[in-house]
Amino acid sequence: MLSHPQIWGAVDRLAARYGFSASGLAKKAGLDPTTFNRSKRVTPDGRPRWPSTESIAKILAATGASVEEFISLLSQKAARRSPRPVPLIGFAEAGAGGYFDDGGFPVGSGWDEIPFPDVDDQHAYALEVSGNSMEPLYRKGDIIIVSPAAPLRKGDRVVVKTRAGEVLAKELKRKTAKSVELRSLNPDHKDRVLAAADVLWIARIVWASQ
Repeated sequence: MLSHPQIWGAVDRLAARYGFSASGLAKKAGLDPTTFNRSKRVTPDGRPRWPSTESIAKILAATGASVEEFISLLSQKAARRSPRPVPLIGFAEAGAGGYFDDGGFPVGSGWDEIPFPDVDDQHAYALEVSGNSMEPLYRKGDIIIVSPAAPLRKGDRVVVKTRAGEVLAKELKRKTAKSVELRSLNPDHKDRVLAAADVLWIARIVWASQ
């Protein structure tokens, strides 16, 4: 019987064999670039999500791989992913100008770098936590990886930057055309409701070094 990790492992190994990231393979196959992202492999309530037979057929056609080749990848062990440099700045610095474009993607100079192997978004970056406003979930010195391209869902932990330059790490309660509701990660800090017009960008936290 095939398992959920086996199927997704084979997709990852097929991508690596033909020189793609998982998102790169999806794009090559004419799929949405986020189709194979790790965040898409489980549902919001934690149930396994399987790739469709159509998406498997499209990546085989895109790479020229045979069904037999894909089947052989089901039982192989995953190759260790080589770390790649990810931009890093301190959380306090993120509020300053010149580090992000209006979409929340990292730009400009002044970034340090850290090696990080397990992220599909080529625009992902790292923030080093400072202060105690995010305790007990994130503590001073923790590193969080942020993906500006990741889709947002209710309950996601996110980084939000306001047009006034404030940078917040919160849980997304609700997002509408008019407002963004955020739940504080620290019980000593209040929840926030921001007008959508006051929000410059929102990006999902996909990993933390706890």
